[in-house]
Parts: sequence; C-alpha cells; structure tokens
Amino acid sequence: MILHRYFARRFTMIFGGVLGIFFLLMGLIDLVEQIRRFSPLGVSFAEVAGLTLLNIPAGLYDILPLVMILSTVALFLGLSRSSELVVTRASGRSALRALLAPLAVALVIGLLAVAMFNPIVAATSKRYTALYEQYRSGGADVLSLSSEGLWLRQGSIEGQTLIRAVRANSNGTTLFNATFLTYAPDGTPVRRIEADSATLTRGAWELSGVKEWLLDPDTNPEQNAQRHDTLKLSSTLTQERIRDSFGLPNTIPIWDLPAYIDQLEQAGFSARRHAVWFQMELARPLFLMAMMLIASAFTMRPQRSGNVGLSVLLSIMLGFLLYYIRNFSQILGENGQIPIALAAWAPPVASAFLATGLLLHMEDG
Repeated sequence: MILHRYFARRFTMIFGGVLGIFFLLMGLIDLVEQIRRFSPLGVSFAEVAGLTLLNIPAGLYDILPLVMILSTVALFLGLSRSSELVVTRASGRSALRALLAPLAVALVIGLLAVAMFNPIVAATSKRYTALYEQYRSGGADVLSLSSEGLWLRQGSIEGQTLIRAVRANSNGTTLFNATFLTYAPDGTPVRRIEADSATLTRGAWELSGVKEWLLDPDTNPEQNAQRHDTLKLSSTLTQERIRDSFGLPNTIPIWDLPAYIDQLEQAGFSARRHAVWFQMELARPLFLMAMMLIASAFTMRPQRSGNVGLSVLLSIMLGFLLYYIRNFSQILGENGQIPIALAAWAPPVASAFLATGLLLHMEDG
C-alpha cells in the first residue's frame, strides 16, 4: 500500500508539472497570435491577455492524452534511472500490479476532467467566442434554443433583427411559424413580420404566408397591417453561420448536453454531432487510461536494456496514431456512417486492449 501511494503521488506531481509546462507554452504562443490578430484593430493588451486566458483551457483539454503519455514516460524513466523499478520488480510485483496506482490516478484525472474541467472549458470557450466576434466585428449572429422554440439574431448597419420559430428543418435553413422583429440602430422596434415558413437563400429570407406590421408610434399597426403571399427580407446569415451558431459541442457543459440534445431534436435539428461528443466525453477517462498503458508498455523496463529513445518515440507515435483514429471515428459518427456508440467507445476500448496486450508481451513474454 505504501508503494502504491508513492507511485500515485509521484505520477500526480509529474502530471501536474507537465500540464503546467504546456500551460505556459500554449499561453505564450497564443498570446503572440492574439496580438497579431487584434493589435491592428486597436484592442488593448489587457483585452488580448484576457482572450488568451480564455482560450488556453480548451487547448489543454484537447491535449490531455499527450500530457498523459509524456507524464507516464517521465514517471517510468525516472523510476528506471533510480533503479526503483528494478527493486519493485525484484520484490515480486508484476508489471500490471505496479501499474495499479498510476492507473487509478489516470482514472481519477479522467473523471475530474469530464466532471469539472469540461464545464470550465465550455464556459471559457463560449466567452472567448463572444469576445472574439465582438472585438473583430462588433457582434455576432446568435442562435439559441428554448422550450418555446429557436431564436436567431442577425445584424447589420441598418439594425438588428430578432427571429423566432417554432421549429426548423435539420440544417436551420427553413423555419416554420416564424416571427421577425426588426429594430433600428437605436434599439427602437420598427417592423414585425409573421410567416408560415421562411427559407434562407443567398443573402435573403424568402417568406410565405406573410403578415406585416409597421410599428409606427403615430399609427395603429393593426389597421395598417399588410398581407403578402411571399416576401423577401435581406439577411447576413448563411447555412454555415447558422450551423456554427448552434454552439459547438465543446461549448456546452456535459451536464447540460442531454437537455440540449433534446431541445435540438424538438426544434427539428439533427443532434447527432452533439450526441457523439457526449458519448466521447463519457469515454474520455478510459481513453486516458489507455494512453497511460501505451506509454508504460514501452518505457516500463530497465534503461540498461537499451533503445530507450526509440521506445519513447514509439510510445508517443502510437499514442498519436490512436488519437487520430479516435478523431476519425468521431467524424464517421457525426456523418452517420457508423453508430454513435461505436464511434465513441470503440477507439478507447480497442486502445486499452492493445495497450494491455503490448504490456503483457513486452514484460511477461
């Protein structure tokens, strides 16, 4: 038990150190990039530094598998260099038994990352996106979902238009039972339009079954209301901007994802992308454990056996390969080419079995 605690404490300290190093490196690189983007726009250094701090958590969250591999490599190379690993093996402990404590730490890190770090990343990413668009263009088109339907906002120099619809098609380009409320630049409402349907074309909404009210304070809007079979309204929205306005899955806390998926489906949108992300987040702890096993399979040996550099390189390359296979599986799942559960759980499960097989082969023959 004492040895397990020692291994667990040492692995935790190494993991924290590697994560801190990546935090500093990514922070410096991102700060330079943000200064390059926003200094011509007159954004102050304090605002740029704030953007950098908001962007770092998402980057760290993405590279957790790499941090796990490097931490495991550092742990076992250090144990081999000090001969502690040799003494541990000589005492009769098998490789799998010696890995129990680091493996438990990897599991705890994965659970904490999903349960606590994920909501933090979602909040900072969402705030970063909002500030990025504000500094760059003064605002952004926004889509939100609620139990009352979906809401869109589009803006231009002529003012803002708030759009509400009961439901939409899967890509958000056709709205049903839609209401358009147009505001002047000073915030005064100037027009309200209700339409049975609204279809987004290039640069405009094409409305059908339309009733229009001009909100002039000196007249009765209902008396002057007009009906149109069709009506065209200019728009700055595109299908891509509507899709991006859904909120990337990583900008929604994992605790809110199930309810958000239900709202997407009720509004008529496809929630497959978010469902795949949700399942992959649930599988993240297992994937991190697999990365630790991969690294230990190549580095859990005495240094006098030689080829230490090659072993480290192979562990990192195999880890990257499995990471990209995981991302490729995610794309296939989002496109509907494979089931969601298979896309999310097959890579980490296969990685864990592969790592265990390698470990048993290299350590026990």
